[in-house]
Amino acid sequence: MISDNTASLITGTDTREYFREVLENALTNQHVNVCAETLFYLINLLTGFVRTERLFDPTPDGNMIRPLAMLYGEALQAETPGDRDMALQRLGDISLFISGLFAGSLSRSLVDVDYYIAMGGNAYGQLAESERLSRTSRILRTVFNELARGFAAFVDILAEVGAQTHLNRDSDIMRLYEIWLSSGSSHAYGKLQRLGIQPVAVRRASH
Repeated sequence: MISDNTASLITGTDTREYFREVLENALTNQHVNVCAETLFYLINLLTGFVRTERLFDPTPDGNMIRPLAMLYGEALQAETPGDRDMALQRLGDISLFISGLFAGSLSRSLVDVDYYIAMGGNAYGQLAESERLSRTSRILRTVFNELARGFAAFVDILAEVGAQTHLNRDSDIMRLYEIWLSSGSSHAYGKLQRLGIQPVAVRRASH
């Protein structure tokens, strides 16, 4: 989710290696130890969400970030264990990404960072206990357990990553989206469209 101004920071640099470096720096600075698999998972999370289509879900009304409660509802109503785990993983990933990089925006919304921490930690915790994971990957079980137990610490880690990379600067997508929701700014609307986001007024009703 890198803005035009931030993109130049990693031009010519492998994105994964870039995020590996800043994550390792943040982990060292905050004296947090993680297994290699969890570090790899966090690198993939950041690398994936720099693309807006990975963070926003397509809907008939345009691309949206769906409420966490809706994602959790999908997990509860999933027809298969695999679908349930996928919904829980997306819930955990979005909760971690937003609470880590955009806590400032959450402080001005109807839900705060504690809500995201609770929802994300719970989602990862359920994944760590998933019977499906026990049959397919002990590594994922370890990763999700580590993310669940230390969710708040990982929020702080991503906050430092955001500060180092400027992903959480005022020109980012989340801030533009917030400005448009609160003011209807045509400038914010235009920038969102250029970034591939189609904001619609009906989204306000869900807050």
